[in-house]
Amino acid sequence: MSDVPQWFKSSHSDDEGANCVEAAVDRGESTPIGIRIRDSKVSSGPEIVLSAPAWSAFIGAVQPGA
Repeated sequence: MSDVPQWFKSSHSDDEGANCVEAAVDRGESTPIGIRIRDSKVSSGPEIVLSAPAWSAFIGAVQPGA
């Protein structure tokens, strides 16, 4: 397993440089243990790191109808 995060861009990000968000999953042996979030325009910049339960709570709160 590689220690280098495999980043993926949000499906809501565009290629014109606005509102670009990337995420990477930190995996344990078989399940995610955390999520990293960063601005794709500043890949060497700061990251927000959330635990898997915190990420699930965030997604549940921002989904339409939540």
